[in-house]
Amino acid sequence: MSDKVLSIAGVTRTFPAQGGGTPTLALQPTDLTITPGEFVAILGPSGCGKSTLLRIVAGLDRPTAGQVTLDGVPVTGPGPDRGMVFQSYTLFPWLTVEQNIRFGLRERDVPEAEQAEIAGRLIARTGLRGFERHWPKQLSGGMQQRTALARALANDPEMLLLDEPFGALDHQTRELMQELLLEIWQGDRKTVLFVTHDIDEAVFLATRVLVMSARPGRVKAVVDVPLPYPRDWTVKTSPEFASLKARLMGEIREEVRKAAAG
Repeated sequence: MSDKVLSIAGVTRTFPAQGGGTPTLALQPTDLTITPGEFVAILGPSGCGKSTLLRIVAGLDRPTAGQVTLDGVPVTGPGPDRGMVFQSYTLFPWLTVEQNIRFGLRERDVPEAEQAEIAGRLIARTGLRGFERHWPKQLSGGMQQRTALARALANDPEMLLLDEPFGALDHQTRELMQELLLEIWQGDRKTVLFVTHDIDEAVFLATRVLVMSARPGRVKAVVDVPLPYPRDWTVKTSPEFASLKARLMGEIREEVRKAAAG
C-alpha cells in the first residue's frame, strides 16, 4: 500500500489561443487531497478538464498556476511513482506482450532475472498466460488493456492514473476489466485516480467520486461511496448502489446541460 499523500493546490490550466483567438480556461483553481490507498473516480461532462487534471498529476502537462505534490515533493514531470493507463491502446506494436510489460524495467536497468520474475507474476495476475509472445495487433482490446495495466504495475508505482481505460471496450469486457482492476486494488491498495464517463463504473470501483462542472472545470461535488469491500458485481443490484447512482446522475445531468447550452 502506498503511504504518500497527493496534494493538488490551486491548480489551473489555460490553453493558449490558436490563431489569435481567445485563450481557453480548461480548469478553474482546483484543490484536492488524496490519501494513501484511496480509489478516487472523477466524473464530468466532456471537455470539463478531467483528463487535463489527470495529465497534470501524471506530469505530462504543466499547470498554468498552482502545484501538485506527492508526499510533499513537487510533480514536475512523469516518474515511475505514477503509472498511467490511457483509453487508447498505447502498447508498443514492435514489442511482444512480455516485452511491453518489461519496457519500463529495462529502461531503469533492472536486472534481467528480476524483469522476468516481475513480468511473469503480472502476466499470471492479469490473465495473460499463453499470450506472452503475442504482438499487440494479435490481441483483443481487453487483452491489450490487460497488458497496459500490467506494464503500469511493473514499476510498482505509488499511484495508478487511469484515463477512461475501459471506454473503448464492449460492455461485457468492460465489466470484466472493472472486476480485474478492483481485485488488484483490493490486494495492493495502491492509490488510484480514475477518470470515467460511466456512473456505474465510478460507484462500483471508488471510495470517493468527484463530480466536475462543465468547462471551465472545477470540483462541484465530492460523494463518498460507503459500499463495503470486497465488492463484486452483485453490489450493482443493491438499493444503496441505486441511491448513489441516482444522486450522481442528478449532478452530472445538470452539468451536461450547461455544457450543451454553452
